[in-house]
Amino acid sequence: MRGHRAGTTAGMTAPALPPTTAALPSGAAIPLLGFGTWQLTDRAATDATASALAVGYRHVDTATMYRNEREVGAAVRDSGLARDEVFVTTKLPPDQAGPARSTLEQSLELLGLDHVDLWLIHWPPPADKGLELWRAFLQAQDDGLVRDVGVSNYSLEGLDALTQATGVTPAVNQIKWSPLRFDAALLAGHHDRGVVVEGYSGLKGGTMEQPVVTKIATRIGCSPAQVLVRWQLDHGVVAIPKSANESRIRENADVGAVTLTPEDMAALDALTSS
Repeated sequence: MRGHRAGTTAGMTAPALPPTTAALPSGAAIPLLGFGTWQLTDRAATDATASALAVGYRHVDTATMYRNEREVGAAVRDSGLARDEVFVTTKLPPDQAGPARSTLEQSLELLGLDHVDLWLIHWPPPADKGLELWRAFLQAQDDGLVRDVGVSNYSLEGLDALTQATGVTPAVNQIKWSPLRFDAALLAGHHDRGVVVEGYSGLKGGTMEQPVVTKIATRIGCSPAQVLVRWQLDHGVVAIPKSANESRIRENADVGAVTLTPEDMAALDALTSS
């Protein structure tokens, strides 16, 4: 059970962030708790990312199509944190498969960084472009512009196609993930391939309003969002909750002391079939 729900006022007790990470092929470690920035734009993107870093998040997720790389990068650079203290992900839209390298270089310029920690293919491109794009990603990695490379919204078959053609398996697959979409076989398939699962939209789709979720939250004294973030982390899945609200940014991170029982986990897993 958690001891408190921390606020945002100066002098309040710092939130208890989970320290868990997952190993990546490069030897880097990706924090299982990250800060998502989808739909955050302009000053709101900078302010929210700055708040997340101040609270203690050390993993920030953005993308070319979010159109906020400049604002996210400003928050990272102005945070006072050393570059190697913040894990930065960006993503390439597949309609940029042809100019992938120049798009990455533009992302780095906007972010104000000389490399990103993780570069993802945002969703599968047309079949005739997939291997060419993946090879461009591997070349960017070889050239030191990215530390690890991965994909988003790929099936297990899609992962296997890249591996079989190049001998290199994506480090990460970012997919939509919540108790309403739980798939034990899919999770095991990623694990068997050595691919880290990163889940997005974990707090959406009415998941927080599910009676199972609210009942657990009430019993252990935390928010439904904290239950869902903790559930994701306990499955070894990267969580990237997004909010522009400073108190929610803090609350979503304050899950280090949230404990779910095996019965809680099983009840949440079962929501996918309810």
